[in-house]
Amino acid sequence: MVAVGSAAVLGELLAGFFSPALSPVTAVGGAVIDAVPPGVKDWAVALFGTADKVALLAGMALVIAVLGAVAGTMEYRRRFAGVALVGVFGLVGLAAVLTRAQANAAAVLLAALTAAAAGILLRLLVGRLGNWRTLPPEPANGAAPARRRFLQALAGGAVFTVMGGAVAAIWRGAAAVATEARSRITLPAPASPAAAIPAGAEAGFAGMQPLVTPNGDFYRIDTALTVPVVDPATWVLKVTGMVEREVELTFTDLLAKPLTERHITIACVSNTVGGDLIGNALWLGWPVQELLELAGPKPGADMVVSRSVDGWTAGTPLEVLQDGRDALLAVGMNGEPLPLEHGFPVRLVVPGLYGYVSATKWVTELNITKFADDTAYWTPRGWSERGPIKISSRIDVPRTGRPVKAGTLMFAGVAWAQHTGIGTVELRVNRGPWQRTELAEGISPDTWYQWKLGVDMTEGQYEVQVRATDLAGEVQDGQVRPVAPDGATGFHTIRVDVTP
Repeated sequence: MVAVGSAAVLGELLAGFFSPALSPVTAVGGAVIDAVPPGVKDWAVALFGTADKVALLAGMALVIAVLGAVAGTMEYRRRFAGVALVGVFGLVGLAAVLTRAQANAAAVLLAALTAAAAGILLRLLVGRLGNWRTLPPEPANGAAPARRRFLQALAGGAVFTVMGGAVAAIWRGAAAVATEARSRITLPAPASPAAAIPAGAEAGFAGMQPLVTPNGDFYRIDTALTVPVVDPATWVLKVTGMVEREVELTFTDLLAKPLTERHITIACVSNTVGGDLIGNALWLGWPVQELLELAGPKPGADMVVSRSVDGWTAGTPLEVLQDGRDALLAVGMNGEPLPLEHGFPVRLVVPGLYGYVSATKWVTELNITKFADDTAYWTPRGWSERGPIKISSRIDVPRTGRPVKAGTLMFAGVAWAQHTGIGTVELRVNRGPWQRTELAEGISPDTWYQWKLGVDMTEGQYEVQVRATDLAGEVQDGQVRPVAPDGATGFHTIRVDVTP
């Protein structure tokens, strides 16, 4: 019981550390709820009322305890028999994880790690118990008694299970409040809806990332050690500093504003050339410019320092937030309230700027100030004060190093120049002439564009590069530079091995 219980608690701790959505116990519980007949659900609600989920968790804890006892007995009688039983139940848990809408590679990995930890701990504890049973009453050569080692391991596992379970319960309880609050939110219809995605915006080629990135696949980069939990009922945004009027805004106030809906592609400054720290989503929020008009920035102000609930800050040029672009105090992402890990209940989204100077999650304050008087989190750590996104492009298909058959080979990918838009994308083979690709129609200048091109290739090895030019005529910088201090540059390059 101790081994299996400790492993389950470890899984919960890791889920609480990274994201509650990854919890194996929650996944199994959700699968049970989905699988039981309606009559059983009605019975549970009638019997336990609002504590039905607590009853389910208690029942699952009982099942885990029984499983641990049975597995321990089997392992003691026959080596690896109990481990095999744990493995079977691990596969059941993994199957449950895969049924969840939040299922991703991290959730699968966490479920596998939990099962592996249970098997390893079971083998270690039963092994020490076996040593105790087989040794004589008095140990030879003054060695530490096997009995003591077994009891120490057992006690340590029990203490970890109890204390870890308490910590996990605290984490889960806090996250459950926000998760429950999020589930009750109905986002209002936008006063300014997003334009329909043009029919020609999808390049229509297999293997490419979708034009709109699903929430579960959207990159997450921040400094939060654990996902901050914010109750929208108590959330308040303050606008302070060099303003004519300080403003306070509650979540209810924000939802009552005329909201704007836009597709916007955002990227991390740490995205390497050809990297995947970039995503495109449909955001819903209130234009920051309208909030600033309420506050009235004073003459001389040129920076807005946005602060997260965990203290992280970003410094955004004030002029960018006032130039008419769709900078948003976002409350929605792809048609639903922001996921917890992406800033619930409110975050900033600013097209055309890297996230480190704009995309504050769990935002609680906008301080109007000057670059000369203040610095944000990353500036003293060697990153530039202002972070406009650089023109870039990427080859998604084919993958570098994978052999392909000779003939007409299709290349496809994405390109971006947020808030300016992409004019052309070109491809070249072995440093030859640039060939213009077929560029899909863009949703807007604030999103990435898809492209594709068929190239006739014979047997051999090739170097293939891509570059983009924006609608203002600026060509992507081909000079190779690292991500620090203001974003990587260079042409994304892949190697293609063409076979007969």
